[in-house]
Amino acid sequence: MNKIKGGTMIGANEERKNKINGETGLITPHEAKIHDDIFINEVEATIEDKEIGIDGHSKKWQLVRDGLNYFRKNNAEAYMVLLD
Repeated sequence: MNKIKGGTMIGANEERKNKINGETGLITPHEAKIHDDIFINEVEATIEDKEIGIDGHSKKWQLVRDGLNYFRKNNAEAYMVLLD
């Protein structure tokens, strides 16, 4: 579980950027892996859907949702800045 001390997350030293609005935020290395996996899975799911011809068919969409849910539950601030 992440620890907050004086508004700063301990161990949050990985910077990530919102791909839409350019806002940046610091997250932990563990969260950085989850963040990066969200986007890798999103690309792979989109490719699978296009190959099959059915939007939303890829099982990787569940991995995307799981990653987003992790942030909603464990670091809502990072979710709002980086993923929303």
